[in-house]
Amino acid sequence: MYNFRNDYSEAAHPAVLSAIAAHNGEHVIGYGADDYCASAAQLIKNLCRCPEADVQFLIGGTQTNFTAIAAFLRPWEGVICAHTGHVNGHEGGAVEATGHKLLQAHAAPDGKLTPELILPLVEEGRNEHVVLPRLVYISDATENGVVYTLAELEALSACCRANNLLLFLDGARLGAAFGAAENDVTLPDLARLTDAFYIGGTKNGALMGEALVIVNPALQEGFFRIKKQRGAVLAKGWLLGLQFQTLLEDGLYWTIARHAVDMAQALQSGLEAMGIPMAPRSASNMVFPVVPDSLLPVLDALCAYEVWTRQDERHTVIRLVTSFATQAADVEGFLSDLKAAL
Repeated sequence: MYNFRNDYSEAAHPAVLSAIAAHNGEHVIGYGADDYCASAAQLIKNLCRCPEADVQFLIGGTQTNFTAIAAFLRPWEGVICAHTGHVNGHEGGAVEATGHKLLQAHAAPDGKLTPELILPLVEEGRNEHVVLPRLVYISDATENGVVYTLAELEALSACCRANNLLLFLDGARLGAAFGAAENDVTLPDLARLTDAFYIGGTKNGALMGEALVIVNPALQEGFFRIKKQRGAVLAKGWLLGLQFQTLLEDGLYWTIARHAVDMAQALQSGLEAMGIPMAPRSASNMVFPVVPDSLLPVLDALCAYEVWTRQDERHTVIRLVTSFATQAADVEGFLSDLKAAL
């Protein structure tokens, strides 16, 4: 049985586990006020070339999204997101539970937001009787595996600044986005163009953890207090700092992310060679084959995957995801076995 269900089923990269084991006997101050978190935060600020940023470590993506949004917005303000965005479709109403409405823009199949999708919602929000759009939420890679170009992010940033909107980027799969062949975005670009973004660890080699980079000084004050209030402060916070230090200090984070992307692209190309189309074609570590329903029992016997959506009455879009632990032999074996079963 080949495992392509997600990119967080494996515990952690061996280097992360080794680092935790090596420091396990230490007595470390709690709640993130330790040297490991301080070192990792400084490392991230250096990589972003943004010394004025505030780096906050949280446990998971959903927690980071709703905590950041709750901190950044006033009670009458809402979030513009793609209808396919993770905050809308996969977080159980976590953002809405903080009291902030999601204002959905119907995005193209790639899942990207554009100024053209944002501006009509801004115009609707001029009516003071409705929720005021204040923050634009995007993710890179998108929920559909597509990555933003630098030109697209620059256009989004300019639109947000011209319309008094905050730009917040969900980076749960930022490693995979940066590992895409067509990526031309860097961490300093994100620090320049967004108000806040995060570097995801959970889906790229860490046991758990996201590093939130709050660039806008106006959003930094008091963040630890709301993080504490929302249950997002890990008592053993040093575990988060140490993991990010291990992943980032020698570039391991980017190396294993590129590996995951390479495995996914090989998987995607192999499926296409069998005549199986994609919806859409992905650039990251997730691929979305459109398969006839008659093929689903074969796939059930071969691999772990997720049903994504219905394409039509006879076809289903499935999602296959690779990770740092995916081996070339896994991809080759799956493709060979699937071809033999067709």
